[in-house]
Amino acid sequence: MSATDERHMRHALTLAARGLGRTGRVPSVGCVIVAQNGHIVGCGRTDESGRPHAEVAALAQAGEAARGATVYVTLEPCAHIGSSGLPCADALVKAGIARVVVAMTDPDSRTDGAGIATLRAAGIDATTGVLKAEAEMLNRGFVLRLTECRPLVTLKIAQSADGFTARAPGESQWITGEEARRFGQLLRVQHDAILVGIETVIADDPELTSRLPGLERYSPLRVVLDSRLRLSPKSKLAQTARKAPTMVFTAQDGGDELRTLGVNVVRVDADPEGHVRISAVLHTLAEQGINRLLVEGGVTVASAFLKEGFADRLEIFTAPMTLGNAGRHGTGALALRNLNEAPNFMRVSCRSFGDDRLESYEARS
Repeated sequence: MSATDERHMRHALTLAARGLGRTGRVPSVGCVIVAQNGHIVGCGRTDESGRPHAEVAALAQAGEAARGATVYVTLEPCAHIGSSGLPCADALVKAGIARVVVAMTDPDSRTDGAGIATLRAAGIDATTGVLKAEAEMLNRGFVLRLTECRPLVTLKIAQSADGFTARAPGESQWITGEEARRFGQLLRVQHDAILVGIETVIADDPELTSRLPGLERYSPLRVVLDSRLRLSPKSKLAQTARKAPTMVFTAQDGGDELRTLGVNVVRVDADPEGHVRISAVLHTLAEQGINRLLVEGGVTVASAFLKEGFADRLEIFTAPMTLGNAGRHGTGALALRNLNEAPNFMRVSCRSFGDDRLESYEARS
């Protein structure tokens, strides 16, 4: 891998990362076109409607300057005809591209190597595997949806220094400070859906929307685990369901009043304890095209995902306070403060937001 290839591919990956959670069921892809003189003549990422793809957007910007250029793209150019017409691989051939550098192949069976084959058959020099690991991590939700029929799952947990995830009922619901909460809002818009348990809804009556200035329209699908169908039609989630898509997973029949408000009530099988099966929820979300799911529920919901082995990332905010008897839902059962010693997760970063600390973990493959 040359330093030039790595530099331009990192640029493409940065572009792709900006679209996470905003491109629907298609992956967020970044593309950079570099002319023979080394100048960047085109950049693009997957449109927030899913079309056009990154390559088409970059080619449109480059125009005739694309002829003889090198293209850097984070995912193999598609080889199937979709709603945008010409496959991206064919579009690159038509534009007279001389070389294409690809980070990873596309697991979609309609492409899966066929895009690379198209390029090479046309005499284009195609290089693969440049920053492959980074691309696979960025596209992991898309890959999991295609290969395991479930989205990538990120657990977001805010806890006190002594391991409590919430104050006592009736007190302020915030543990972390404003800076950490803003980053938590950014996590929301980077995911296609956000999930909480019914206990969180009953206790806090949240809206679960994006409140970052300029990003309000990127609020994810709102999902509630509600085994006994206790969501009140008067809740903020139900009352705003026609403005912000909302799904409720339950093990009970009923929910007609919620449906009249626009809530999508989905009945799934229950586990032996009467709770909705997490696997069934994830399967249904994958069928809806959800690639990335953010779980913001309390300790019960987080424990359920961990127990079933469905936690891919952990974002753990720790505030410099102790709650003791004033807290509820202690996190001792999750061993959150010892995750760096657990065999299933590795800490990948640690940063500060004001006085709060964020530790990020990834599941070991």
